[in-house]
Amino acid sequence: MSVSPQFVPLYLIAQDDEGPGLGAGPPAGDGTQGAPAGGGSPAPGGLGGGNIIWMLMLFFFVIIVWSMMGQRREKKKRDAMLSAIRKHDEVQTIGGLIGSVVDVKGNTVILKVDEASNTRIRVARSAIQQVLSERQDAEAEKEQEKEKEAVSE
Repeated sequence: MSVSPQFVPLYLIAQDDEGPGLGAGPPAGDGTQGAPAGGGSPAPGGLGGGNIIWMLMLFFFVIIVWSMMGQRREKKKRDAMLSAIRKHDEVQTIGGLIGSVVDVKGNTVILKVDEASNTRIRVARSAIQQVLSERQDAEAEKEQEKEKEAVSE
């Protein structure tokens, strides 16, 4: 039976070097007890034996390390975003509320969510999902001056 080197049926891989018979015993005659015809060591198995298992283990290890590095990178980005929150930034919370930051105190942030009724809410800093827009320093200073003038009047 002629078999191409690229396609080796499973039943040929599972056979011994001695041939297709299972438990046929040693060949009769010279008494070499089933030694290979070439006189050297037996030929290696069809698929490399245990090498595939090691390759799969290495592959899964690389995937796990890669995903852990991605999570670490995302955590650093989020921590940098949360630590950079300043007054007058427009943010969105995890719950979907959008407001501008009025005050930052430790782990809490006070947001102004409605200009007309001056509605303010207090949320945890970790509840902020993203910063939508950051105010420029000049704009923030002008707004602070306006607030000071309004308070003094």
